[in-house]
This record gives sequence, structure tokens and C-alpha cells, in this order.
Amino acid sequence: MRASLPVRLRTRSRPPERLPREVGVLSVVAFVVALGFGVVAPAIPLFARSFGVGTTAVGLAVSAFAFFRFVSAFGGGSLVERLGERTVLATGLGTVAVTTGLAGLAGSFPLFLGLRAAGGVGSAMFTVAALSLLLRVAPPEHRARAAATYQGGFILGGIAGPAVGGLLAELSPRLPFLLYAESLLVAGAVALLFLRPAPGTVGPAAPAPAADPVPLRTALRSRRYVTALVVNLGVGWVLFGVRNSLVPLYVTEDLGRGVAWAGAGLLAGSLAQALALLRAGRLADAWGRRPALVLGTALATASTALLALPPALGVFLLSMALTGLAASLLSSVPAALVGDVSPARGGRLVAVFQMASDLGAIAGPLAAGWLTDVGSYQVAFGLSAAVFGLGLLAALALPRRPAAGTVAGDTAEPRRAGADPARR
Repeated sequence: MRASLPVRLRTRSRPPERLPREVGVLSVVAFVVALGFGVVAPAIPLFARSFGVGTTAVGLAVSAFAFFRFVSAFGGGSLVERLGERTVLATGLGTVAVTTGLAGLAGSFPLFLGLRAAGGVGSAMFTVAALSLLLRVAPPEHRARAAATYQGGFILGGIAGPAVGGLLAELSPRLPFLLYAESLLVAGAVALLFLRPAPGTVGPAAPAPAADPVPLRTALRSRRYVTALVVNLGVGWVLFGVRNSLVPLYVTEDLGRGVAWAGAGLLAGSLAQALALLRAGRLADAWGRRPALVLGTALATASTALLALPPALGVFLLSMALTGLAASLLSSVPAALVGDVSPARGGRLVAVFQMASDLGAIAGPLAAGWLTDVGSYQVAFGLSAAVFGLGLLAALALPRRPAAGTVAGDTAEPRRAGADPARR
């Protein structure tokens, strides 16, 4: 036992293994994209309103992007498997850049609406290609950390963007669109330049024609993949949908507080997520996918259920902080599960995974808003907690230790001793 102690100490003090270069490049691209989207987001309703349209049309301008992103994601996944991630990623960024720039110059509302819809198609291409490449190049034992690093770029950009966008929109509602278009062109150039494999490359950046994508029908028989879909539905429903659409109204109408308190709660959640994100990714790799996912979905369910209690400011702030901690786990672990199921170029699997989140982001605010109108905020938050509860049940149903060897419907990747981070 004395002889083994120094070995353990050296193992614990060893610095984390460096992630592939592509992970850093994709994280920078994600930051630029999120920063630009945050810049343009406050200007969209203002610019749409400048055409003299009503509130419903303004909402349509916002939702058209998300809707076309959702319906085109599967096609983007097919393109990834045929053309490769780098080509589809750059094409998607270019599409969003061109349509956003033209939208800022549009002279009529129908043209503006059509350009926003086309931008949603490009966004689907980019997000599916980027996540597919990330999961393919990341080593299995560091896949969750890679996903967390990538998501960190989005979070930092998303925090900084809206503040800048609000100032620019005050100067001109067209200016944020033009700035976002320029930032996307820069991101596309970075992707084309730095994601290109060097001549003779045989590592993860090089094409792997021998590795066939896992068929979607096979993946849907995998508990891991189905669990990732269920959890990502809850992520879209609550974190991308209800949290942004219902929480500000809940604070002002049910808590009787100012909008500043709503912003403080959302900021607390974002900061908690940003601070815990990288640690959560390492935890999922070292501790195992199942325990990390159970913890994340349990925190998300509990934090959302807190809002179903009688309204209280302290409970609200606690709920937002716990939601941020849960989001730090749920931003990386479900994506890592998808990569475990399909380590090859799995564009369609990633596309359906992304569609689950988009579906939640579309359906969640609609269902929660209707329940608030006919019932109360507490009923709406109760339903949202139940959606996350389904993810918790699915996580608990994951096997603690899969059997040795390749099991159809469980994973498409041959298991090696000590190489499967989902084995625990």
C-alpha cells in the first residue's frame, strides 16, 4: 500500500489532457456566433415594428427563424454525412451571414420575414455540423469536457451580446444586423482556415471514410440515445423556452417585483452555469455519464418545482441558481451520450438530438403560456418540472454498468476496458 501511494499522488496531480485543436476553434466560433446573435436579438422586434406591423407579426419574425431551424435540421444532418462537417459548417455560417445582412437592408416586412426564415436553415446547418465534428474529434474519456468547453463559448457570447445589441439598436435598428453578418463571416473564415486537416493527417481531423454513421433506427433502440433526446427536450422546454418567456412575467406579475429582479435571477443562473460548466464536464467524464445525468436532471426538476410553490423572492433566486447548476451538467452530458452512441460522423443523430431541444423551445412557451392563462404560473411551472422529471426517470433507467462487448441497441462503439466513460 505504501508503494502505491506515490503513484496515486502523481496521478491526481497530473494536469488534464489537452483537448483536440478543433474543440478550441469550435468554441471560438461558438462565442462569435452567440455574441452576434445576442447583439441582433434586441433589434429584431424593433426593426420588425418599424414596418408598421402588429404584435403578432413581430412574434412571427422571431419564431420564423426557430421554426425553419427545426424543420431543416434533419436535412442538415444528412448533408454532414455526405459532404463533411467543415463544408456544411462554413456553408451554414455563410447562409446566416448573408441572410442577416440582407435582412438589415430589407425594405418590406415580407422580405425581412423570408430572410429570417432562410437564416434559420443556415443556423441548423451550422449547429448540427459543429456538434457532429466536436463529438467525432473528442476522445471518449474527454467528450463531456469538450462539449462543456464548446457550450462555454455560447454562454460567454450570450451574456455579452445583448448588452452591446441594446446600445447599437438605440443608434439604428439596422446596425446590429450588419454587425452580426460581419461577425458570422469572420467565424466562417476561422472555421475554413483552422478546421482544415493538414496534409497527411491521420488523426481525428482527417476524414474517416471507413467509419460509417450509426443508422438512426439503430440509435433509437439505444437507451443512451433516447435518454439524451428526452433530457434535451426538457432543456429546450425550460432553459431555452419557459425560462426566457415566462420567468420575467412571473417576477413582475406574481412576485410583484420590477423587471430588474427578473434580470438578476436570470443573471444568477447564467453565472452559476458559466462557473460550473467546465467542472461539470470533467465530472461527467471522471464520474460517469449516468451519475452526472441523474444529478443534473434531479437539480433541474427540483429547481423548476420550486417555482410551483407559493411565490417568494428568495425561492425564485434559489431556483434560478440551482437551474444554472443543472444547466452546467445538461449542457454537456446529453451531447456526450450522443457521441458515445455514434463516435463516427453522425449528422442525422446529432440533428434529431438538436431537434428535440428546438421542439421543447417551441412547445414549452406555448404550453406554459396557455396553462398560465387558464390556470396559474404554478401550474405552468409544475408541468415544466414534470417534463424534466421524465428526463430524470430516463437517466435512472440507464444501466449502471453495460455488459462487455458491443451490444446492439445500447452502443455502436466497441468497448475497451477503461475506455467507456458511460460504463459506471
